[in-house]
This record gives sequence, structure tokens and C-alpha cells, in this order.
Amino acid sequence: MEGYGFFIPLILGAWAYISQIAQLTGLWWAEALISGALTGLIVGDFELGLQIGATLTLMSLGMWTYGGATMPDFNTGAIIGTAIGALGSGLEGGLAIAIPTSLLMTQLDVLGRATTTVFIHGADRQLETMNLKGVTKMHLLGQIPWGLSRGIPVFLAVWLGAGPIQSLIEWFPQWFINGIQLSGKMLPALGFALLLSQINVKKYWPYLLIGFVLFAYLNMSLIGIALIALAVSIIIMHMEGRSSNAR
Repeated sequence: MEGYGFFIPLILGAWAYISQIAQLTGLWWAEALISGALTGLIVGDFELGLQIGATLTLMSLGMWTYGGATMPDFNTGAIIGTAIGALGSGLEGGLAIAIPTSLLMTQLDVLGRATTTVFIHGADRQLETMNLKGVTKMHLLGQIPWGLSRGIPVFLAVWLGAGPIQSLIEWFPQWFINGIQLSGKMLPALGFALLLSQINVKKYWPYLLIGFVLFAYLNMSLIGIALIALAVSIIIMHMEGRSSNAR
């Protein structure tokens, strides 16, 4: 199983850095689906990237770092899982790497958060002397630990290849791996539960029922259901807009 050399790991590491900073600002493209697809393009297996990215995005539905809480880093997992899966292990092998990586990255997330406190205190000191340029500088420097906490692991993981990563995973005790696998299976249900808790299901239950019928009885793909939901949403917005104008 051949690796990628140096250039591709460097590109993917840079993308992990950029997407992590973008994710802090809430930009829509800093998601597992986009990173998986982009990684697939770079490594030459776009379909695999879409599959892994979509699977991890499904797991992340309704999840966010509310109140600073740490959540699995599915974005980084999609990058590493796609890159490793494209080396020959395919979708199953890619997900076997992506899901544990997403969960293990929570530890580096905590490290990144802790490191930024250095720059926060630096900004406080600059503010005491009303050095606003210094405050801005500390703010910009504060993104470096966040980005490197993703960029460096992605670069090393893709550069070293599947062997060292698999050896690292095998080093963990079986009970730990079982726990990660169980968490990976529970995350999609948890994501949907969190998402549904934010929706007025009592009011919109007919749309939920339509989506269920399309998936369970007509075997329509999730992309097809999403496109229908988008069309219905646009129609409803136009109808509500006309009603408001009529008043």
C-alpha cells in the first residue's frame, strides 16, 4: 500500500488548519461533508470522500459546541478517513479510521482551547495600556493553536499512512475500542434527537411523516429527500411572503 509522499499531506494539513479556523466562525463549508469531498478530489476518490463525509455529517446533526463543550471533530475525521480509505481499505476501512479519529481529536481540542488562554491574557495586558493594535495582534495569534491542533495531526496521519494509525488504534485496549464503536453507532441517533428537540414537531409533523415515508417505503436517498425538502421550504417561504404582502 503506497503512501502520498509529502505534498498531498501538506495540502490536507493546510485545509484542516483553515477549516478549523473557519469552523470557529460558523462558516457553512467547514463541515465533514465538504472536507470529505474535497479530500476525495485531492486523493483521487471523490465518491469515497462523499460517502465518508456524508456519514460523519449524519452523525453530527444537532451537535455543536454549546457553551464551549467539546464534541467529536468529524471534520478532521473526514479528512483522515478519506485519505486513508483511498489507499485501498475503501469505505469500511476509512470509517474505521474516521470515527475513532473524530472522537480522539476531542483531546487535542481541549489542548487547543487551553493554549489560547496565553493569548487571551496577552490581550488583557495590552488592553490595560489601551494598545488596541496589540489586542488585535493577540486575537489573530490566538487562532494558531486551534489550527495547528488539526493541521499537524492531519499532516502526520496522511504522511505516515494507514499502518501507524492502525497500530495506534490497536494499541488501545479492546474495551476502549468497543466504547468508541458503540459511541459511533449512537451518535447518529443522538444527533437526530438533538435536532428534533429544536424543531416544533407538533406543528410540522406532516413534513416529518412525508420524509419518513419517502425513506422507509419508497427507498428514496437522503439527497433526494433533502432536495424535496429544499423545494418545499422555498414554496412555503414564497407563499408566506405573498400572504404578508397581501396584508
